[in-house]
Amino acid sequence: MERDEVRDQYEAYPYPERDPADEARRLITGSPSWPQEMDHWLWGGARDWSQPLRALVAGGGTGDGLIQLAQTLKTARRPCDITYLDMSAAARKVAEARAQARGLDGIRFVTGSLLDAADHGSFDYIDCCGVLHHLPDPQAGFDALAAALAPGGGIGLMVYAPLGRAGVYPLQDAFAALCKGLTPQEKLRRAKAVFAEVPAGHPFRRNPHLVDHEAGDAGFFDLLLHSRDRPFTITELAAALDAAGLEIAGLPEPALYDPARLLPEGAALPEDLDETACRQLAENLRGSFKTHVAYAVPHGARRAPPLGKPGAIPHLRGIDPRRLAASVAKTGRLRLTAGGAPLEITLPRGAAPLIAGIDGRRPLSALARAARLDPIAFAALWRPVESALCGYGHMHYSTLAAR
Repeated sequence: MERDEVRDQYEAYPYPERDPADEARRLITGSPSWPQEMDHWLWGGARDWSQPLRALVAGGGTGDGLIQLAQTLKTARRPCDITYLDMSAAARKVAEARAQARGLDGIRFVTGSLLDAADHGSFDYIDCCGVLHHLPDPQAGFDALAAALAPGGGIGLMVYAPLGRAGVYPLQDAFAALCKGLTPQEKLRRAKAVFAEVPAGHPFRRNPHLVDHEAGDAGFFDLLLHSRDRPFTITELAAALDAAGLEIAGLPEPALYDPARLLPEGAALPEDLDETACRQLAENLRGSFKTHVAYAVPHGARRAPPLGKPGAIPHLRGIDPRRLAASVAKTGRLRLTAGGAPLEITLPRGAAPLIAGIDGRRPLSALARAARLDPIAFAALWRPVESALCGYGHMHYSTLAAR
């Protein structure tokens, strides 16, 4: 049966391909499930982290989301109670070995289906990355996650998107026909041989965004041999969440979903576009989204990030504030990566001391006092910094490190 094909795939080729020995030299990070980002989008940047985070990693695979979440909370000395859930015993084995290599505790490992998520408890946070689009009935998955949320809780999820995966689905269909009835290992051998003959003009060959097939056998299989793979536009994702009683609370790089940033100077958006229609317009114009990553909460529970509020505590993600401040002071420019592409933004040089003061512990009011700025002068300098760094996912507001 088709469900057995999916299980057989992940038993033969746990995904993503990971070696627990690598935990000694690096931490794989990403969105969702970085605690500061979770706080920013789900709890208004003001969660009480002295209270244990009850989390479910639903369809945890070989453990990227699990390890990032558990290690970040351990480093911050914050309590947590995490349940890992996946149908693949082979993937679970890798995830357990990675957690053991880091000495992470507070994790319960379970082999099973995310459709039974609510049977394992009620959770403040649920991570579900790369799973819903592989279910026989994705909506049942969205509904199951919603049923497992505790009051005030939220979800971080990732689903595949169609436009950035141009060329994938014709090859999936072709390989399904050519490899029917074979074992996973036989499928991989045959598909690789056929793939070598795919002409240069095929949409897959012309798509610069596709790289998973180059990252080992598990990546090749998951991208091109998966037996069940249903991508979502941002409109379809919003509709699936809505049907489950949920709504999008935020997108890790919201500026990428702003179509106004893609229009020529002087052009305006139609006035009748709602939030989802605007995001869909941006998706259509960019044409490069391979995935949609989103945070979701029950209807009516969305809390806006505390942009510009004096008590909000900013965190930089993956950027040294001193180096960034020195660059802004010298050039008046911010160079960063957005959507996998380089981006340059002009910033006021006077904002450099404010950027240098970001340490994840001091609120905006303390940055303003240190720079001897009144609220109006501070806002004039801070607003463009906030727009750029929060807009492209490099800064978040969170109380994670506050004591």
